[in-house]
Amino acid sequence: MGCESANASSLRSLLFHLSDIERIHRPVGWKSGKQTAAHHTMLIFTTGQGRLDADDSRYHFTPDRCFLFAPGASYRLENEYDDALRFYKITFTAVRIGSSSHETFAGELFPERRELTAYPFSRLVRLTEELYAGRPDPCDIAWFKQQLRFQELLGFVIEHNLHSERPLSPTQAVESTVRYIQNHYMDNITVKQLASQAQVPHWQYTPIFQELTGRKPLDYLTELRINRSKQLLLASTAPLREIAQQVGFRDEYYFNRRFRQTTGIAPKQYARLASRTVLVRDWTGHEVEIPEQPERIIYYGETFGDLLALGVKAIGGGISFYKQSLFKSKLRDVHDIGFPMRTEVLAALKPDLIILASSDEAQYARISKIAPTLTFNSFAPLDHRLRTLGRWLGKTREAERWLKVYNAKAAAMWQQLRSTIEPGETASVFIYDHGKRLFVMGAVGLSSALYHPYGFRPAGHIQEVLNAGQGFTEISEASLPAYAGDRIFMLLPASPESVQAAEKLMSSPLWRCLPAVRNDRVHLVDAAQWNFGDAFTRAKLLEALPRWLTKTS
Repeated sequence: MGCESANASSLRSLLFHLSDIERIHRPVGWKSGKQTAAHHTMLIFTTGQGRLDADDSRYHFTPDRCFLFAPGASYRLENEYDDALRFYKITFTAVRIGSSSHETFAGELFPERRELTAYPFSRLVRLTEELYAGRPDPCDIAWFKQQLRFQELLGFVIEHNLHSERPLSPTQAVESTVRYIQNHYMDNITVKQLASQAQVPHWQYTPIFQELTGRKPLDYLTELRINRSKQLLLASTAPLREIAQQVGFRDEYYFNRRFRQTTGIAPKQYARLASRTVLVRDWTGHEVEIPEQPERIIYYGETFGDLLALGVKAIGGGISFYKQSLFKSKLRDVHDIGFPMRTEVLAALKPDLIILASSDEAQYARISKIAPTLTFNSFAPLDHRLRTLGRWLGKTREAERWLKVYNAKAAAMWQQLRSTIEPGETASVFIYDHGKRLFVMGAVGLSSALYHPYGFRPAGHIQEVLNAGQGFTEISEASLPAYAGDRIFMLLPASPESVQAAEKLMSSPLWRCLPAVRNDRVHLVDAAQWNFGDAFTRAKLLEALPRWLTKTS
């Protein structure tokens, strides 16, 4: 059986070769300018959303979108929303194999299709992450395995975007029923009916459906119906009986029961409370209705001090993160959710808002059933984090006031240090963690305060870490000189094994040869207190940093 599209025959004669993969991080409001693809170029978006202009077409990109450009195609990107932008850029070449000669193929792989589909998109992201993880190794065998990873990724994309006369795969068939449910949720629908429609055995249908959507079929259907009923409850004064029938429930009593099970409150109570809620979009793109003035907040992430700066009292969090922090005394009434998070403790606290500093969709799916949940980018710059929390928590004025005071004090401190810091002086922050593993800090922790417009510049390859939006990255001891700056801040860990590794490094010839060590510009810092980038710790650092810079190890 042959493929219908004109590019199918050419596809059989093509060989593909990975050129490069980049992980790109750009701030809020970034615009790319005109980009021209030198090779076949695939963009896979994981965070942020905005506009993509390609030739004469315009697209809206979100964290679940993928686009492909042929060589010579032009495009522009604009990050229009409040989240930083992260995406992967994969470039590759295609070579047409002929009977007597080979030539580079620069045409469209999927004519008239620039935006690609992939089900589930999480698998495409996983394949991309694996491809990126294998990128730096120069070994020939590793290079060969990297090409195999790329072929698997490209095969996955081709499978979902090349039309064929062959019957749909089970995954594609089940995916078509997902669209059917979205359009017919008000009808009487059974799993048996859906499996029959997909021509997939009943025992196979549900696992595939769950892989695609993260829900079992009937749970997915119920969630669609409940979400639609919420819109009707707010938009009309119709009796519950009519609303129940409009969204597919057999009677108002069953509707009432399922609504309570899903939301924790009755439909009429929801209608009353919803008038005092706001709809916000979180870091990873969820649109969530949250209380206008939340009172029982759970914050789970490493920048708890951001809330303290805004005068917000959370009822729970991952307290194990902050046992030795500078703000530990302010956590006496905060319940520990544990690490890993204990959802039973979380649920018992009855929060009305959960802020989760993670993009883990599986974790989000579990937690969001307990209370309205927003994902939060704790790696974002301080001002962006505080303004985001200010909007969510009704503390916009407090956020702006705190930032104004902090920025003025920070500028004054760096101006004061001009006689101590040389123009263009670089700095690095290192730590041993998880035993004997060495890390260089990037966008989080102590280093987030050092790389200030009036302060230090990132040293060596650290700028690449920052450009990738990474909070930190593991390095080998042998590569230390490539990351070492004019000054070194060595974070002293709590783990005895990590302390031993740090002491061994600092007594080595490699360490003694570093310019910062030779010039007596090494600062030893307690990681448990100072390796945080939250607002509270950053404010305290304005007092501590001048003291550190007048003392050396």
